[in-house]
Amino acid sequence: MNTESKPALPVSYEFFPPKTPEGVAKLRGVRQALYARKPSFCSVTYGAGGSTQQGTFGTVGEILAEGVDAASHFSCIGATRDSVRTQLAELRAMGVRRLVALRGDLPSGYGAGGEFQYASDLVAFIRAETGDAFHIEVAAYPEVHPQARSPEADLQAYAAKVRAGADSAITQYFYNADAYFRFVDESQRLGLAVPVVPGIMPIGSSTQLMRFSDACGAEIPRWIRLRLQAFGDDTASIKSFGLDVVSTLCEQLLRGGAPGLHFYTMNQSAATLELCRRLGL
Repeated sequence: MNTESKPALPVSYEFFPPKTPEGVAKLRGVRQALYARKPSFCSVTYGAGGSTQQGTFGTVGEILAEGVDAASHFSCIGATRDSVRTQLAELRAMGVRRLVALRGDLPSGYGAGGEFQYASDLVAFIRAETGDAFHIEVAAYPEVHPQARSPEADLQAYAAKVRAGADSAITQYFYNADAYFRFVDESQRLGLAVPVVPGIMPIGSSTQLMRFSDACGAEIPRWIRLRLQAFGDDTASIKSFGLDVVSTLCEQLLRGGAPGLHFYTMNQSAATLELCRRLGL
């Protein structure tokens, strides 16, 4: 791997709000370690139906206080215009200038509800209410959203978000670079010019990766799945193999012109820092 220093490329990180005081303290240390790579921003996830709102906003506030730009995930399903308006005002008062606008999921056992059906409705509402106060990120799915009726329908849903006012997109994670480049090409053919930043998931646990991928529809190529299965409980081999796979993927993406990398850190620092080191970021 090439470890020579390269021109600065935008790198960003995703965290989830910790549920315990120990988790909060641990994440503070993880963030400080990752800040060495000078991220352009850090995003914080938002639980189903806004179930982690207090933790999300609290973590976002800490990141801002640490001198780093922070993006709050912001989901709309089950929300009303009044509730969204109130939350936007709270975020603006905190100094938040970047949002990751998502449809989101309802907690299990709840009906549909709410005044927003799609993420594009949320993006349009944020723009109408706040103008250019926020840089709005939206989600993109190179391997097609698991609930989409078809690839074309999924692409049109993405186009609706961009046309509603999104500034850029972050993809679901993937391990097939061709899927990303095809998605970008198809987006550009529709005249969608916003940057599409690949989401990168380090591989540290095969069982965790399988569970996440089954839930979100991200494909694990057969050769990767078989290699991970062959390692069994050999955690060191899984992590070493994962670093090789993901660093090669990132190199392919950057050579092909990806505008940055967004790391799904899982509130850990070691794998992301090693990937950045290998890539010379």
